[in-house]
Amino acid sequence: MTTKNIGDRGERIAAAYLESKGYRIIERQYRFERAEVDLICFEPSENYAEGGDLVFVEVKTRTGLGFGRPEEAVTEEKKRNLIKAAEAYLHENRMDGMPCRFDVVAIILGETGPDIEHFKDAFWKF
Repeated sequence: MTTKNIGDRGERIAAAYLESKGYRIIERQYRFERAEVDLICFEPSENYAEGGDLVFVEVKTRTGLGFGRPEEAVTEEKKRNLIKAAEAYLHENRMDGMPCRFDVVAIILGETGPDIEHFKDAFWKF
């Protein structure tokens, strides 16, 4: 399996996981210049009247721990690129000022199925 295949599989697993938690997937693999956001989702608030959050999700998938935990691959440079892409998305869609956050979904593809860990508010909120 290529790195791209592993990443694509991880994004499908993450999207299904988030949908099972009540998230709505708005966009996949949003790109702005050289920056990319894997998933853009909406998480409704428990109190429907309060709306919810726009969530920019970085998915990291590994087949093992030989290169460390998946979430450890979200470097400072990756964070800057995610923020840049998120700002562009908000601007393009006239959503400036909308509550949003950055999450990381870390997936390890194991023999008995995927191990999924979801880090809400992983690194920055605006």
